[in-house]
Amino acid sequence: MAINNTRLTGGAASSIYTSSNSSAITTLYLCNTTGATVTCNVYVVPSGGVASANNAIYVNHSIAAQVTYIIDSEKLILENGDTIQANCSAADSVTATISSIGI
Repeated sequence: MAINNTRLTGGAASSIYTSSNSSAITTLYLCNTTGATVTCNVYVVPSGGVASANNAIYVNHSIAAQVTYIIDSEKLILENGDTIQANCSAADSVTATISSIGI
């Protein structure tokens, strides 16, 4: 099992996890460490693709000040090179933590 921590950007979505070989995402935490509400976007992007409305799984998801949103009810199975990309409304306000396991 592996843990990846990344601060989200405020601009275009960027990769917060890249699968090497096949992997399963077991949990994704989005932790707002600021005193203001922010919105986040999360995308599951096939290898070589770009974040877009076609691969969005959360769009403008609101996270209140100093609250953590946990995504753990469904597991994502990724192939080699697939990415999870994300961004938020204010740079450096949200830490994304991903728990994954190779399969």
